[in-house]
Amino acid sequence: MDIALIAFVAALASALTLYSGFGLGTLLLPAFALFLDAPMAVAATAVVHLLNNLFKGGLLWTRVDWRTVLAFGLPAVPAAVLGAWVLSLLGETPRLFAWGAFGQTFGPTGAGMAIGLLMIVFAMLELQPWFQRLKAPPRLVPVGGLITGFFGGLTGQQGAFRSIFLLRSGLSPEKFIATGVMIAVLVDLSRLTTYAASFSMAGLDLAGRDGLLVLAGTLSAIGGAFVATRYLDKLTIGAIRYSVAILMLVIGAALAVGVIG
Repeated sequence: MDIALIAFVAALASALTLYSGFGLGTLLLPAFALFLDAPMAVAATAVVHLLNNLFKGGLLWTRVDWRTVLAFGLPAVPAAVLGAWVLSLLGETPRLFAWGAFGQTFGPTGAGMAIGLLMIVFAMLELQPWFQRLKAPPRLVPVGGLITGFFGGLTGQQGAFRSIFLLRSGLSPEKFIATGVMIAVLVDLSRLTTYAASFSMAGLDLAGRDGLLVLAGTLSAIGGAFVATRYLDKLTIGAIRYSVAILMLVIGAALAVGVIG
C-alpha cells in the first residue's frame, strides 16, 4: 500500500511539474510523511526530486537556454542554501498548538505552519489573473533567482515566482520547461546538501523499506516525466495551472493545521 501510493503520487506529480515547475515536492513530501518521520520524509523527497530533475534535464538538454540558467540559477544557489537552513530551524520547533479529532492529536510545527501558509499564498496567486499577467524586465532575472532559490529551499516551491521571470521573458514553451528544469537541478543540489547537514539522514534505511519507497518514487517520477514529454506539444502551462493550484490549497491547509507533515 505504501509503495503503491508513493509510486502513484510521484508519477502524477512528476508529469504536472514538468509543465508547471512545481508539483513533485508539493505532493510527494506529504505522501512520504505518511510512512516516514518528518526529517526522513524531507530527505527522501529531496533525493527523488533531484534524480527526477536530472532525468528530465537529460531529456530536455538541447532545449535549455544556458544564458538564462546562469543568470537565474547562480543567484538561486546561495538563496536555496539560506532557505533550507531556515527550514531546518523551523523544523526544530515544537507544535505551535494542538487539537484532537477521531481519537488523535494534531498540530503543526513551525515548519508545517510556514510551509502550509506559503503554499496557500502561492496557490491563491496562481489563481489570480492579474498575477499571471505580471512581467519582470530582463534586468531583474538575478533577483528572480534569489527569490526562487530561497522559497525553493524553504518550501520546495519554485514555480510561482520563477514563472514571472521565465514564462514572461519570451522563452518558447519548450525552452521555458527545459530551462526551468536545469534551474531546479541547481536548487535541488544546493538544498539537498543543506538538508543533509541539517537533518540526520542516518535513519533513512536505503537498504530496506525506506529504500524501496525512494526507489518506487524515483522510478515512477521518471516514468511520469517521460510520458509527459511525449505530449509536450499537446498541453499548455495554463491548462494545468489551476489544477495544481487547487491541490496546493488543499495540501497547504492540511499542513497549516497539522493534519499532515
